[in-house]
Amino acid sequence: MQFTLKDYQNDAVGEVLRNLADARDDFHRRGRPVAFSLTATTGAGKTVMAAAVIESLFYGNDDFDFEVDPGAVLLWFTDDPSLNEQTRFRLMDAAGDRIAHSRLMVVENTFNQEKFEPGKVYFLNSQKLSRNSLLVKGAPDDIQTPLLERTASPDLRIFTMWDTIRNTIEDDQLTLYLILDEAHRGMKAPSSRDRAEKSTIVRRLINGANGVPPVPIVWGISATVERFNTAMAEAEGRLSYPSVVVDPARVQESGLLKDDIRLDFPAEAGTFDLVLLARATRKLKESTQMWREYAEAQDTKADPVAPLLVVQVPNTPTRELLLSAFTTIRDEWPDLPPDAMAHVFGERTPIEVGGTVIPYVSPEKVQDRSHIRVLFAKDAISTGWDCPRAEVLMSFRPAKDETHITQLLGRMVRTPLARRIPGHDQLNSVECVLPHFNRKTATAVAEVLLGQKAEGNDGSGDTGGGEGRRVLFKPVDMNVNTTIAQAIWDAFDALPSQTLPRKAAKPTKRLTALAQALSRDGLRPNARKDAYEELFAVLDGLVARYKQQVEEATSGILEVEGETIAAGVNTKKVKVVGKFSEVADDRAVEAAFKNAARVLSPDIARKYADYIAVPDDDDDGLFDAHLKVAALAQIEGVQAELDREADALAQKWLTKYRVAIKGLSDERRTVYDDIIAMSAKPQHIDILRPKIRTEETEQADGSRVPTKPRHLMSDENGEFPIGSLNHWETKVLESEMGQPGFRAWYRNPGRPSEDSLAIAYKDVKDNWRRMCPDFIFFSGSDDDIKVSIVDPHGFHLRDALPKLRGLANFTEEYGTEFHRIEAVAEMEDKTLRVLDLKIDSVRQAIRDAKDAELLYLSTAATNY
Repeated sequence: MQFTLKDYQNDAVGEVLRNLADARDDFHRRGRPVAFSLTATTGAGKTVMAAAVIESLFYGNDDFDFEVDPGAVLLWFTDDPSLNEQTRFRLMDAAGDRIAHSRLMVVENTFNQEKFEPGKVYFLNSQKLSRNSLLVKGAPDDIQTPLLERTASPDLRIFTMWDTIRNTIEDDQLTLYLILDEAHRGMKAPSSRDRAEKSTIVRRLINGANGVPPVPIVWGISATVERFNTAMAEAEGRLSYPSVVVDPARVQESGLLKDDIRLDFPAEAGTFDLVLLARATRKLKESTQMWREYAEAQDTKADPVAPLLVVQVPNTPTRELLLSAFTTIRDEWPDLPPDAMAHVFGERTPIEVGGTVIPYVSPEKVQDRSHIRVLFAKDAISTGWDCPRAEVLMSFRPAKDETHITQLLGRMVRTPLARRIPGHDQLNSVECVLPHFNRKTATAVAEVLLGQKAEGNDGSGDTGGGEGRRVLFKPVDMNVNTTIAQAIWDAFDALPSQTLPRKAAKPTKRLTALAQALSRDGLRPNARKDAYEELFAVLDGLVARYKQQVEEATSGILEVEGETIAAGVNTKKVKVVGKFSEVADDRAVEAAFKNAARVLSPDIARKYADYIAVPDDDDDGLFDAHLKVAALAQIEGVQAELDREADALAQKWLTKYRVAIKGLSDERRTVYDDIIAMSAKPQHIDILRPKIRTEETEQADGSRVPTKPRHLMSDENGEFPIGSLNHWETKVLESEMGQPGFRAWYRNPGRPSEDSLAIAYKDVKDNWRRMCPDFIFFSGSDDDIKVSIVDPHGFHLRDALPKLRGLANFTEEYGTEFHRIEAVAEMEDKTLRVLDLKIDSVRQAIRDAKDAELLYLSTAATNY
């Protein structure tokens, strides 16, 4: 892979591969066709995950012990040719040389093969299977028509596409995997003749028709897979596996999606279209300047992000509307280059209004054409389209068109750099200006964007997000509070946070990734060489320690022993009639070495074999080296010992270069954060200071949000809005601010991010998650700043006990670095009860508890 998968992507890939392995077995051994789906929110990187799966089918995947499928044939199917083409380029971009151009085949009308070739991905769309397509001319139109009665192909085609599909399925050496992109489409009961044919094509392809058997394995990919899952469950004879579901909260946490969506709308009646368009243009200018400043501060050679303004107009915009829009944008930004505006209207021709010519651009090309700064669009542009640099949406749509707005806005949620900008809420947001909306109608948009309301009935209602996303109506951007002492910020810098553990973590891969990063950044120029020398020394020691076992394992690999049995026809008894032994050949040794690569990692196994190989005149020594490595890997305890040493060395280097790593650019520091997280256990990670913090300033009824002073971030008056706090969280805040020695406070962001204190815990399904305690308080003198965590958290929530246990484990490890670590809950009688997690017996009570409410009512808790 060209890209390092995010942790949730890696987990999803592992689940998909397990499904594919089981499905292959179900089909070839039991004759049962299989279907399952992958569902992930918009912007989660479904194509990147698909690329990793395809690469694994072709080359195997050691992380998940997934074997190569030499007969794998992949048919990528959609109802949109342009989407197929876009996906093809994304697959090449994601996987690089491992999925070469020669493996990705577009099925054109001239395609004419008996079977699909293994090791390739074929892109096909529903139009190519319609009754008038050249690919199926000569095939019967009706499922009841025998194949032998087909008419002659007008172009003397030997094989129709249905022939090719049938022949591929019936070849025992091949496995046809159908990847159905945007899988919800074509699954709905048709309401028109055109839809009927497209729906029939998809279902005929999946379920079989015209003498073509059902596709063996169907993998549906979509943000909304309900229709697909229902259709597969209803398909006769097809086995449905459970869906692979990506948690949207983990997607949001990853930094791939923008955290905040800001909605602007007029607060009074009137026509404000052009006034707000001018405002949207100013926002674009401001965003351009902020990205330029950020790039300069990072001191990298990369060009700054060129943010984009999308102007959404009605389906039939008047010339007057277009002219006034062009003029307003030019007046507000006179320096905008002449070629900076374009459109993606369905007419696909240049627009000429009042002497201004606006060219057409294909949607998939907008992201890379950074000179385009203003894009005019109508509906949702196109399925599968997204443009991470699109940061401002100005919509002329009326309030009744909220679906069109949310669908388009949902395509703009990916972050431009595929990562969160640490501590900068403004650069992690997207703006939406709605001149024809009021608070009530804008709230409807917000509910869709937060997943609280379905977006429509067309099956494309997902707009990303999940826990951690915010929709803001009247936000204010706050900066560092100038009244906060440097000593408090120093204490903030020292706060420990935790990573989210990885399921498929391998210490040797983590060490080699760290070595490569340290070498690339010049922090330890020979890090890779040093890492290999350390690991090879460990392996040398293990060879010496387990000398006898290695010799026995070597003999076992070289000599195959067996028995010959005979069955008596008359006696009906089976008995051993002899034993035999055979000398293994090169292939047996290489198979054992391949297994060793799964234990030690392919990189370590290969390089250690090269290290111990002793060449002579007739041989390069690799046979004996591979044999020794294969034997060593079979010894119990070898992998654990190697992993332990690799983990220790990685931790040693991370500690040694911690300060230097903090001084790197955000992009490079993110690489190290990912490396640190490559562990099966939570790892210590530093918090970064916030730069710009955005908070809501208006409540649902239009009144101003109350504020409190002494927060680390503040507005120009030194105040911080507390509208996100409920009444008893406010009581806790006020109580803490009244304590002797109180100095400052920090409202920990509700989503794990670079500027939040995050704590790892296992949820009720035993999956690792991260929580962010609500408050961090600072007290004491500059010479002795005391830091406390106080977390008001309702006991009625399903995750109450798992989070408390995570907080208890965190306290065990980092408790000495805090003055207090407390969890607070409001009881039915409105009293507040507190658990002091720095007390051993309280932590034990948390671990033993079965019910969170009873825990707070027990003697383990006291009144707050």
